[in-house]
Amino acid sequence: MDTTANDVIDKLGGTGATARLCETSPGAVSQWRRDGIPAARLMYLKLARPDVFEIVGAGETARAASQEAA
Repeated sequence: MDTTANDVIDKLGGTGATARLCETSPGAVSQWRRDGIPAARLMYLKLARPDVFEIVGAGETARAASQEAA
């Protein structure tokens, strides 16, 4: 299963909900959808919402985020 930043953001409740959780702008989260979730934010999200990463698959999500950021 190839997961992406979009999958994570959607499972967190969408762009607005993810922005509120990370205390950033919806515009920044929209860029994550395109460019991948920055590593530091990804680590924070894994701690803040481990339930999402159990659903998506933590290892696959990290790989997908890294590949999108490259």
